[in-house]
Amino acid sequence: MEEKNYQKENRNHLKIYNSLTEKKELFYPIHKKYVGIYVCGPTVYNSLHLGNCRTFISFDIVFRYLKHLGYKVRYVRNITDVGHLENEDFDIEDKISKKSRIEGLEPMEIVQKYTISFHNLLNVLNLLPPSIEPTATGHIIEQIDMIQKLIQKKLAYEINGSVYFNLTEYRKFHSYGRISKNKVDQLFYKKLKFTEEKRGFHDFSLWKKAHSNHIMNWNSPWGKGFPGWHIECTTMSTKYLGETFDIHGGGIDLKFPHHECELAQAIGIYEKNDFVHYWMHTNMLTLNGKKMSKSTGNFLELQDITCNKNFFPSIFRFYILQTHYRNIMNFSNKGLVEAEKGYHKIMKAIKILKNSEPEISENCDTFNVYHWIDICYKAINDDFNIPLLITHLFQVSTYIINNNSIQNLPHFHLLKKYMIYFVFDILGIQEINYHEENSKKFKTLIEKLIKIRIEARKQKHWIISDKIRKELYHIGISLHDKKFSS
Repeated sequence: MEEKNYQKENRNHLKIYNSLTEKKELFYPIHKKYVGIYVCGPTVYNSLHLGNCRTFISFDIVFRYLKHLGYKVRYVRNITDVGHLENEDFDIEDKISKKSRIEGLEPMEIVQKYTISFHNLLNVLNLLPPSIEPTATGHIIEQIDMIQKLIQKKLAYEINGSVYFNLTEYRKFHSYGRISKNKVDQLFYKKLKFTEEKRGFHDFSLWKKAHSNHIMNWNSPWGKGFPGWHIECTTMSTKYLGETFDIHGGGIDLKFPHHECELAQAIGIYEKNDFVHYWMHTNMLTLNGKKMSKSTGNFLELQDITCNKNFFPSIFRFYILQTHYRNIMNFSNKGLVEAEKGYHKIMKAIKILKNSEPEISENCDTFNVYHWIDICYKAINDDFNIPLLITHLFQVSTYIINNNSIQNLPHFHLLKKYMIYFVFDILGIQEINYHEENSKKFKTLIEKLIKIRIEARKQKHWIISDKIRKELYHIGISLHDKKFSS
């Protein structure tokens, strides 16, 4: 039987749940061989918690699978490095400036620090880097240009150095709330500080006048200020992907108002209702049954489970993938433990395959490799049903582990090839090198002990510092002290 070209065959079978239509739709890219994806990246004022990681892992799977199918994919994921008001209806300090004041660093030092932290975290979780990673500060000119076009179309207005999107005017020609299914007239109303400045309560900021104490600001036709959050993404997505593109993704909390505002801005400027063909949203990773949030203190970071609970990043990635991206997932230690067992089972099966060579045999085993590959692709094509794919991987792993003559299986080479495709290429799971990981942890522990000793010497706790020095010496690490000036 001739080997199928599975990648080519499955291009026309992928279905994606479109938040706009609330239906699974067959995926047809705008351009036959090319796919454009935009995913909202982080505002870099703090380190990511595990809930944030879930979104980026989910879209890494989308990116990997489309590449696997043979598409040339342009994946754009932005960095929001402009400080925004936490609530534009109150004059509250923006997040980056607030963090800048707390840590005693310049705003762009905060941006650099947490951008590096973001990249390091995603690298540890084995996420592929995006094709383009634009920053909001790098596109101020383009954002101003886009705002000016909205003003010319009477869809925006300037008042007291700030510019607002005119939702009342927009709704004369277009509907608002198409993604979130919110109805503007039914949204909760309350009198707020900026209501008198805006013409309409639901008008949103495109450009905000900077007060004298606002550190991050730029010159504009309306005076010194900074861009609104929504205009950044519309600007960067259309610059790199065009006036219409294939997929726009983000967390479910971005549906409203962020993505609704992005859509309104794009339709207002380009007058095309199909700004994005497929809107994808990942659901929340909760903790104790509640949304993870740093502001409430209900969150975990990756180091909390890798350092404190000794779970490797690959185990966390595998754990996340066992719940469908559109379903709420509640974090639990029990779930991590089960994921670790499942991970080792699959890795054991792959090791057996890698260490086996096919043999010519009269074996009439009833296991149908072609059928197994088909159902694996069918799972992924059903709106990235990765939990079902993992179920198929578990089933075949059990078969491989319990079969002492697996090398005699007809089409053994196909089973080996596609196990590697599904586990490593598409799911992005990594084999854990325990020796290397333990070496890293040992190095980190030594560095922390040295820092503790330095602090002990500064405080003149000589007994503690000498004890640490002697213990380090016994394992082959010699320290040469410098005198502290009194």
